[in-house]
Amino acid sequence: MNNTLHKLYIGSFFVIGIISASLLIINGHNYYSSPVSERFWIEQHNSLKPSGSIGHGLGIVGTLMMIIGVSSYMIRKRVRGLFNIGFLKHWLEFHIFMCTLGPVFVLFHTAFKFGGIVSISFWSMVAVVLSGFAGRFIYLQIPRSIKGNELSLKEIDELNVSLQEEISKSGIVSPRILDRVASFRRSVEGTGASLGEAFKSYLASGREAGSILQQLRAELANTGTSEKKHLLKLVGSKLSLTRKIGFLKVMHRLFHYWHIFHLPFAISMFVIMLIHVAVTIIFGYKWIF
Repeated sequence: MNNTLHKLYIGSFFVIGIISASLLIINGHNYYSSPVSERFWIEQHNSLKPSGSIGHGLGIVGTLMMIIGVSSYMIRKRVRGLFNIGFLKHWLEFHIFMCTLGPVFVLFHTAFKFGGIVSISFWSMVAVVLSGFAGRFIYLQIPRSIKGNELSLKEIDELNVSLQEEISKSGIVSPRILDRVASFRRSVEGTGASLGEAFKSYLASGREAGSILQQLRAELANTGTSEKKHLLKLVGSKLSLTRKIGFLKVMHRLFHYWHIFHLPFAISMFVIMLIHVAVTIIFGYKWIF
């Protein structure tokens, strides 16, 4: 998937998500914003209530989206025979889309009213979604190949050296910038004795990287547009990789903690969700079939 197709791929997720949420809000605003005690008298009650034609359907679709989103990514990640089917990062993006929009549908399925054991599943779902965004951030801080596989230390060093050589060969980047890039590498090496210190260092290194790029942009003001963009991209990639190398151990530690937090909530969410579905079927609730 080239860069243009990838942008369309990601863009389609945003468009589908925004349109879906907008339609749900526009269609049911009057119903969802009304007090629960008054909803029975609203015309849309029979369709938007949790057991209604639309409400029930949203629950089914949202649940299936989460199951498909989780299972497809886990299978692609663990079954060796599927390793060559698409890039892992694209499957992760699909997983994030399905497991973000799915909970939105489930939220509207509840008609913003939940209690009992189902509320545990709902708040577990909220915790899973929020922690998923945090996990995505941590995931991006670990150097990876274009396919989304984590790079080995040897591959990271080779990439780092390659970027440095390409920047130096350009002959345009000033020694002052090159010195700042070199000192930037030294400033982030071995940072983060504790998670608190690592967080402060990470923010500081981000500001420093931005300052270096701003200075480079000023120095390249009279350089051709294409060459300027290329050099800015090169130096930006170099600084980004340098930050990732400096905080690699910290991010691995955070990723470990993230799994410990994320997985139990995900399991409890799906277990209670399955119980809820089973009880619904046992009590004879049906959708359009």
